[in-house]
Amino acid sequence: MFRLLTLAIIVIGLSVTSLEAQKIRTRVVIGESRVENKDPEPGKLNTPFGVDFDAAGNMYMVELDGGRVHKLDTEDKFTTLAGDGSKTYQGDGGPAAKATFNGMHNIAVTPGGDLYIADSWNHCIRKIDAKTGNISTVAGTGKPGFSGDGGPATKATFNFIMCVSLNPSYDKLYIADLKNHRIRMMDLATQVVTTVAGNGEKGLPQDGSEATESPLVDPRAVAVDTKNNIYILERGGHALRVVNAEGKIKTVVGTGERGTAVGAALETQLGSPKHLAIDGDNHVIIADEANRRILKYDVEQQQVSILLGKGANKPNRGLSKPHGVCVHADGTIFVVDTGHHRILALKFR
Repeated sequence: MFRLLTLAIIVIGLSVTSLEAQKIRTRVVIGESRVENKDPEPGKLNTPFGVDFDAAGNMYMVELDGGRVHKLDTEDKFTTLAGDGSKTYQGDGGPAAKATFNGMHNIAVTPGGDLYIADSWNHCIRKIDAKTGNISTVAGTGKPGFSGDGGPATKATFNFIMCVSLNPSYDKLYIADLKNHRIRMMDLATQVVTTVAGNGEKGLPQDGSEATESPLVDPRAVAVDTKNNIYILERGGHALRVVNAEGKIKTVVGTGERGTAVGAALETQLGSPKHLAIDGDNHVIIADEANRRILKYDVEQQQVSILLGKGANKPNRGLSKPHGVCVHADGTIFVVDTGHHRILALKFR
């Protein structure tokens, strides 16, 4: 069990400060930074939703309303890589700086700095190549639908891609295909797409059933641990489910009813959870959005605890619409505090 040592806060919306210096900082800097999409202000965030890191420690962020992709490098240089705030679909084949997006919800970054972006309302996945700086669509056609399993990702169709997540070996990209009620997987070597959970119907999966033959309520986010367990977070289902390496699905957190109870995993209640991440011990970190808190699911103990936000003892920091969460290689938990237009870092011993 980790002992909380200090709360490090990174507030990209008011100012950009050193990651190293923030590790010992305990004061929360509060600052509204919302800007109009028509004229995004440099150095500030507008409804950030996703965050991830490359192996060098550079941070990458995507905005939902702001429509931009940002980078904060290890020298504290903050730059906008792509997007102009418009809700459009342009720029493929050219420099990312001229690209536009529509409702980005999440980002996954390879160790080498390639960016995979859930361009949700364009129903596709965009890639910014670290070497060339160019952008392309690597999955989806830009039109909603369900097709393409067993074939090339660029010819497949999706319906509201809400999350993309790389497995620990960075050779597979997992996709939360929300309105198709499926989790799909893109093999990055072959570029072939397959379904790994969900049969396209909305409903509660039965514990122990085949994941690909089971319904899902609304798969909002997906993450994979080092044992190839696929964790699926359902917002309306108020639950966390897992597909094991044998392809069987079961519910591991949540009662299915919205609430605030925390403790034994299957007695814990979630409130419209939005995102999840896996830490170095294969525990699951959950952004429990409507309850304004960050949770930790201890897989071995089958217990859930509150790390941050409403209900936490220390630190009891106010969150507003926490939509994203990411675990850095050093164990730091990064929280996208969307309603406050900032990113927080929770540092443990």
